[in-house]
Amino acid sequence: MVHTDYLWFTTAKRQEFIRITDDVARVVDASGVSEGMVLVSAMHITAAVYVNDWEDGLIDDFQVWLEKLAPAGLPYRHHQTGEDNGDAHLKRTVMGHQVIVPITAGTLDLGPWEQVFYAEFDGQRSKRVVVKVMGE
Repeated sequence: MVHTDYLWFTTAKRQEFIRITDDVARVVDASGVSEGMVLVSAMHITAAVYVNDWEDGLIDDFQVWLEKLAPAGLPYRHHQTGEDNGDAHLKRTVMGHQVIVPITAGTLDLGPWEQVFYAEFDGQRSKRVVVKVMGE
């Protein structure tokens, strides 16, 4: 069985991190799959999906670290195309665009501190994430 749904986001800021574990769990529940996996994938090249701890200090650490790796405002070659989001593309590449989470007994089978996140690096407009549940 395969079940597909979408999560939509319009962030207030250019860069935001949003916990989406409960949204993904709702899609899994609606699918009826009891054993399988769920693919959660950002459908925009300047957004990421990742699994990690839900702790404000860590999220701040990610933002500071990413800004050191790919600072906003630099004259990226990508900007020669008329864009201004070269840093957002690089940040997304570091964080990853998708995750696969196991489903056991109808629920997300995450570790004790693991949560699913959507990370936006060029926001303030409508973007989506595909959630594809596969199993039986």
